[in-house]
Amino acid sequence: MTEDKGSIDKNHAGSRREADTSSPTISQSMLRAMIGLSLFAVVTAGLIAVTQLNTAERIQEQIKLARSKALLEIVPLADHNNDLLADSFWLDSAHELGLTEPAEAFVAKQDGVAVALILPVVAPDGYSGPIRLIVGINVNGTIKGVRVIEHKETPGLGDKISIKKSDWVLSFDGKSLINTRENAWRVKKDGGSFDQLTGATITPRAIVRAVHQALLFYQDRRSTLLAQTPLERSEKTRSVEIH
Repeated sequence: MTEDKGSIDKNHAGSRREADTSSPTISQSMLRAMIGLSLFAVVTAGLIAVTQLNTAERIQEQIKLARSKALLEIVPLADHNNDLLADSFWLDSAHELGLTEPAEAFVAKQDGVAVALILPVVAPDGYSGPIRLIVGINVNGTIKGVRVIEHKETPGLGDKISIKKSDWVLSFDGKSLINTRENAWRVKKDGGSFDQLTGATITPRAIVRAVHQALLFYQDRRSTLLAQTPLERSEKTRSVEIH
């Protein structure tokens, strides 16, 4: 028995319609792929945002710890009971301190009474460039401590200004404008009372000059500096690292 040709054509046409409805077209496949990629992008962006938020919080916490550690090397906990990071204020650019832009200063207090001030200082004439310091000064005008927080001095020579390399920087402790005469604020090579580093004179010379300038600055502005209003916490974003 043979099939009618018309019936065969109808069957073939029906088969093609079934194939068309059961298999996705190229357009449909592309649309589905685009939707999938869009969903993937949204999920990925969300994960990145969450990761960045968590990372930012950890970074801020590390910055806070580093800042606290640096300040506590100059004014240890036994000598104050306030939050140094809370009791801080911006100093406008002050050429006496070598500052060309605003920088943060800190007040150490004992039971609400100021006992020391920590000033940001830059020695602009280091051997390999500017040297950034923090200088702690007791309210009576004596040096509480000095630390280098950034420098590019020569390894093995000028880098001995770092507390990690030598105790040279401790020679400032206890010095003041009263107990150290004007012409003694120099390295010994220049007739002063401060040691120069072996093989390096320019670097210590720059720091001695900068610390002396910090004492003069404090003497001239003592009342104003100690009466500064603390910053809002949201403004405190700079880091301090001891070298």
